[in-house]
Amino acid sequence: MDNNNYKRRALGKGLEELFNNEQINFDSIEEKILDSSSVDEVVELPIDELRPNPYQPRKVFDEDKLNELAESIKEHGVFQPIIVKKSSIKGYEIIAGERRVKACKIAGLDKIPAIIRDFSEQQMMEIALLENLQRENLNSIEEAMAYRSLLDAMGVTQEELANRLGKSRSHITNMLGLLNLPEEVKDMIIDEKISMSHARVLSKMGNKEDIIALANKIVEENLNVRDLENFSKNEEIEKVHKNKPRTTNNEYQYVQNIMCEKLGTKVKISSNKINISFNNINDLNRILEILNISE
Repeated sequence: MDNNNYKRRALGKGLEELFNNEQINFDSIEEKILDSSSVDEVVELPIDELRPNPYQPRKVFDEDKLNELAESIKEHGVFQPIIVKKSSIKGYEIIAGERRVKACKIAGLDKIPAIIRDFSEQQMMEIALLENLQRENLNSIEEAMAYRSLLDAMGVTQEELANRLGKSRSHITNMLGLLNLPEEVKDMIIDEKISMSHARVLSKMGNKEDIIALANKIVEENLNVRDLENFSKNEEIEKVHKNKPRTTNNEYQYVQNIMCEKLGTKVKISSNKINISFNNINDLNRILEILNISE
């Protein structure tokens, strides 16, 4: 196969096309590009012209492992080229191989072998999101936000995203449901005051005041998940709001719980009406997809 054909196979392809009909992961991006590149496409680039993917948050690198890699590079050279795209401003942005670049700097090298590929800004964002999900230790809210961003950026359904990331559909739905929680409760999750198991129970509830009250109760009284599930039942929530008595109708509570679990959002049934909450048009589209309703 000639070099032009190699280039056509890899240039300008987004993640959707590059990894069609298979699970996607950050490591396979590099592997796919290397497999579709010829030796003539590997070029030596000045290290001082390289910078990280602008959509990738700053990472903390293990200094000992970087030094080990630097020693290996001194002895054996760079074991495989990095992947970059030409920057619209100056130099090149790293798609894959940031550790190798840092190790080369430690080793005192001024150039590194690289393959240049023409990824768009959106594709760079998709790659950064994938790397975050599959290589970083994200908290539950960050993970949920990454799923939401990938759904928006890639234009796929929840089920398609779940299949392509090797996750269950229910996991994606449950994680997205966390984004409906009040901001102060999200902060408790980020600060690890509330576990993911607690957060899932809270995300199925329909009243913001109840959610906040129970979240505080989890922290103050160290409630376990079973305790929380008991308190989240309508007949028990009154104990949390001692100064705010309310009348509740439990006739359809079990249906509400089923629908909340299914839709990953707040559902309230009263006066022969079903009230389904959503945050924005993307969240509405997600719910319609679950209900198999076409716009």
